[in-house]
Amino acid sequence: MNQKKISFFSLVLLIVAAIDSIRNLPASALFGSSLIFFFILSAIIFLIPTALIAAELSATFPEKGGVYHWVSKAFGEKWAMVAIWLQWINTIVWYPTILSFIAGTAAYLINPELVHQKWYLVTCILTVFWGVTLANLRGINFSARINNICAMIGTIFPMIFLIALGAFWFFSGKPLQIHLDAKSIVPSLSDSTNWISLIAIMASFLGMELSGVHVNEIHNPQRNFPKAVFLASLFILLSMVFGSLAIAFVLPGKDINLVSGVMQVFSNFFDFFGMKFLTPILTVLIVIGSVGNMTNWIISPAKGLLQAAEYGFLPSFFMKRNKHSVASNILLMQAVLVSLFCTLFLLVPSVNGFYWFLTALSTELYMIMYILMFFAALKLHYKHTDRGDVFKIPGKSLGMWAVSLLGLLGCTATIAVSFLPPENVNIGSALHYIFMIGCGNLLTITPVFLFYLYKSRKYAAMETAQ
Repeated sequence: MNQKKISFFSLVLLIVAAIDSIRNLPASALFGSSLIFFFILSAIIFLIPTALIAAELSATFPEKGGVYHWVSKAFGEKWAMVAIWLQWINTIVWYPTILSFIAGTAAYLINPELVHQKWYLVTCILTVFWGVTLANLRGINFSARINNICAMIGTIFPMIFLIALGAFWFFSGKPLQIHLDAKSIVPSLSDSTNWISLIAIMASFLGMELSGVHVNEIHNPQRNFPKAVFLASLFILLSMVFGSLAIAFVLPGKDINLVSGVMQVFSNFFDFFGMKFLTPILTVLIVIGSVGNMTNWIISPAKGLLQAAEYGFLPSFFMKRNKHSVASNILLMQAVLVSLFCTLFLLVPSVNGFYWFLTALSTELYMIMYILMFFAALKLHYKHTDRGDVFKIPGKSLGMWAVSLLGLLGCTATIAVSFLPPENVNIGSALHYIFMIGCGNLLTITPVFLFYLYKSRKYAAMETAQ
């Protein structure tokens, strides 16, 4: 059955909606004017390298995209399983953060104080996640339509509106909560606490490679995919920098709530400008945008995990597709796991602290996957020399090495920083935080060895039967 192709515009919106989330802005705004430096640094050592690598790999292998296929081509199926598992389990850890943001934003429609009620958060989280999961069971074209609508009215418009309000605040001479002098913008790099902002900012750029699994569902992927990646990257970088600054201008760092920080600053703006009537409208738009942001994150990693199931790492139960060619059993299992994981909100003393912990752990897991992707790109650059007239990173081998090494530097630096507890978030003692991150890594990475064991026993049983 021939599926309808995704348009170029839809692909750009798919990438923007998957990465560019207004949810990430409060965490970045926590670090004041130094966020400018770290956003530019992160773009150089992560966003640009990731975009270039994803574009070249997708153009080189237009028949089948995604990190599982790329790593498998370079290092074989076992390492590919590690990569796709890291991508998938990272999303399981990440979902509670975007879902709690949706719940915290929606609270402004009823009572902002609900954001401190854990029963409200959990109820809202489960309702939204199961609703989006059921929508994704309708297939990629249905998901893309939802994504396009949500991205336009719920991500791009509120982001531009927030930036416009921040610009008006700045140019009209209103008091700022941060300083914009050279000393403040360029922090002391010898102080390890300044590097913690790298976690929040790198988390804002995760997911560029996700759209690679859709490479065979777009027209002329060798030309259109790289163009879409570059256009989306530019918009993402500019909107993230100026959106974070808009929040930092108005709210002191100590008062920023990671779950409801965006609505905090909108409420401040609306109170000051006498536009309180816009609060429920913006609330609805941001909730819609966040739901759209989740759409691509739910279906894309699941498609990658389906590839691993097809290669024998998972039981055949997970290979089931519904009539819309969606890995339905994987999506439903994912929903059950996320539901169980999200109930942890009922057990933690600090929502802000748990939110930061999940952000750090999720980012660290994803960075390990990116390390595999960058090494795979290096190997495939020499392994597949006859690639015809497709997109290639400028500079030939030197360009590939420069981009990959920059990306590897960004990944390793972020992993190292993820073990440092932030001073402006209640996360407990440094030792307790390190213990939590260590245990989180152990619990999330260990299952991949069970998949190795499953496949080896499965094939041993097949050989014995023969």
